[in-house]
Amino acid sequence: MSVTVIATITPRPERFDAVREAFEQVVPLVHEEPGCELYALYASKTVLVMVERWADAAALNAHGGGATFTGLAARVQDDLAAPFDVQVVRPVPAGDPAKGQLA
Repeated sequence: MSVTVIATITPRPERFDAVREAFEQVVPLVHEEPGCELYALYASKTVLVMVERWADAAALNAHGGGATFTGLAARVQDDLAAPFDVQVVRPVPAGDPAKGQLA
């Protein structure tokens, strides 16, 4: 069963662009990880949001402990205003099934 993750990253304002660029650089690498179904970066003016879907919990755990993610986390840790906020979420079916959840 797929696992969906919403991760919010809050960079220090003066380091926003550097943190965004660090994430942009690793996205293609994460796309190649076993079990990665979705790893999409979104941004507002103050936060970055990763929308992730993994084939299963084992794939998510491998990503979290893998060199790509741990290297990224170490690279940006001093540039953050707050720790990563990582939430594993489940869809709440409502309305049109095609429009009410990630495909």
